[in-house]
Amino acid sequence: MIIDKRKYKDFDAILLTLAFVIFLIGLLAIHSATQAKNLTLHEGYAFRQLTWLGIGILFLAVTIRVSYHKILDIAYVLYIINILLLVLVLIMGHIRLGAQRWFSIGGFAFQPSEFMKISFILALSSYVGQKKGAMESLESLIIPFILFAVPFVLVLLQPDLGTALLLVPVFFAILLVGGAKPKYLIWAILLGLACMPVFWHFLRDYQKQRLLVFINPNVDPLGAGYTIIQSKIAVGSGGLIGKGWLNGTQNQLNFIPERHTDFIFSVIGEEWGFLGALALILLYLFIVHRAFNIGNLTSDRYGKCIATGIAVLLSLQVIINIGMTIGLMPVVGIPLPLVSYGGSSLLATLVAVGLLLNVGMRRSTF
Repeated sequence: MIIDKRKYKDFDAILLTLAFVIFLIGLLAIHSATQAKNLTLHEGYAFRQLTWLGIGILFLAVTIRVSYHKILDIAYVLYIINILLLVLVLIMGHIRLGAQRWFSIGGFAFQPSEFMKISFILALSSYVGQKKGAMESLESLIIPFILFAVPFVLVLLQPDLGTALLLVPVFFAILLVGGAKPKYLIWAILLGLACMPVFWHFLRDYQKQRLLVFINPNVDPLGAGYTIIQSKIAVGSGGLIGKGWLNGTQNQLNFIPERHTDFIFSVIGEEWGFLGALALILLYLFIVHRAFNIGNLTSDRYGKCIATGIAVLLSLQVIINIGMTIGLMPVVGIPLPLVSYGGSSLLATLVAVGLLLNVGMRRSTF
C-alpha cells in the first residue's frame, strides 16, 4: 500500500485540482437548485453531497495507492459482483420515475449501473491487456463482446438507455487501443445501425416519446417536452453573465424538474450565464485532455486501455448531459460528472479519477 516516493513526480495534481473545482461548482449549483425546499442543514442535498464526497475521498485514496495492476487482478471479480447487483436490482430494486435502478439503503439510494461502467472498463482492459498482439482475429472479439453484452442488456432492462449506450463507445475505444482491426469494429457499428429499427420496438413508450420530443419538443410541450423546453428557456435567459447565484427564476420558481440531478447544467446556465457555462466546459475539456494524455504517455497496454476507456466515458457523459439540457441530444438520464447530485455517480467518478492518477503515476514503471 506504500507508494514509492519517486512515483509522486508523475502525480497529476492539476487533474485532481480540476476535479475538486468542478465538484465545488456543482455543490453551489445543487444548493441553489434545492434551497426552495426549505430543508434543514442535515437534510439538505448539498450537505448530503458533501457526505458523499467524504466517502468518495476514501475511495479515491485507496484507488490511487493500490497499483492498478493489482486492481486488475480482481477485475473479473468486481465485474461479476456488479453483474449480480444488476440482476438483483431488477428483482428488488427501488422504482422511481418508471425505472428500477436503485437500492434504497438507510435513506440513501445506490445505483449499481454507475459502478458497472468502471468495472466494465477494468474487466475489458484486463482481457485486452493480456492478449497483447492477439486481438486481430475475429474470434478474439467474442469474449470482449460477451463482457459488453451482459451489462448492456441488464442496464437496458432497468431501463437505463443512456447508461447502456455509454458502454458502446467505451467498448469500441478500448478494443481499438488494444489492437483490434478497425474493419471489424466498423462492421459492428454498421450492423448496430442496421438493427436500429428493430431496437425501436423494444423501447418503452416514454423512451420513444423522448426521442420524438428531441426531434420536435413542441409535439408534447406539457408532457415529455416540458423539461427540455423549460431547460432551454433557463439556459437562454442566463445571457452572457447570468442572473446571479440563487437568482435564477426558472430554477427558483421550480419550472425545471430534476434540476439538481440530470438538469443541473440548466441552473448553471441560467444563474452563471454563457461565461459561467463556458468556464465549466473548459474545465471538463482540461480534464478529458489530461485523461487522454495519460493514456498516450503510458506504454503499458493495461494502463492505456484503462485511461482511454475512462477518458471516453467522461467526455461522452459531459457531451450527452449538456447536449440534452440545451436540446442537442435526446433526454436519456445521464448525470453531469462531479456536478449532478447523486452519491453513486460521484463515487464512481472519483474512482475513475483515481484510476487515471494511478496509471499516470506508474506509467514509467510498467
